[in-house]
Amino acid sequence: MPVGVLALQGDFEKHRQMLQRLDMESIPVRYPDNLKDCSGLIIPGGESTTLTKQINYANLRAPLLEFADDKPVFGTCAGLIMLAETVDDDRVAPLGLLDMTVSRNGWGRQVHSSTEELKLSFSAGTPFQAVFIRAPVVTGTGPSVTILASYGDQPVLITDGRHLACTFHPELGEDCRVHEYFKRLMDV
Repeated sequence: MPVGVLALQGDFEKHRQMLQRLDMESIPVRYPDNLKDCSGLIIPGGESTTLTKQINYANLRAPLLEFADDKPVFGTCAGLIMLAETVDDDRVAPLGLLDMTVSRNGWGRQVHSSTEELKLSFSAGTPFQAVFIRAPVVTGTGPSVTILASYGDQPVLITDGRHLACTFHPELGEDCRVHEYFKRLMDV
């Protein structure tokens, strides 16, 4: 079954291209019915307040929660915010899929965007080149969360064994290791 990529906002096509490089089929998800054919779901970056509105407008909130009961979800940047239990902005209605607290735009404004080298706990070898764009900050995690990569003392890639989330944009580089890790979550 293909991987769904939430196609309401953000650069969802870059995720689809990354999946294609891994020989994985993907489909855009815009409506609840699109989820029935998916083995997993990626919620891309974008704007978390807009994603909240679009998810509600498309009547996707309940179907997304039901989908996440059985299948893995991967959130990048704003997608991570949507997976959080708690967010520091009342305009965002997160899905509460990962036991974490998040601060929107915690690394600063657009001008503070950067590419940083990360050591991935699940992969030896060269550092991962992570692109941070108005990145959120994970300010707290619960006991079910495992940190897979940090930048300084801040978690930037986390999992609970089923869902995956990162504060950066792995789809913007050439390195497929983060998407490959998500593929492994779908194979479990």
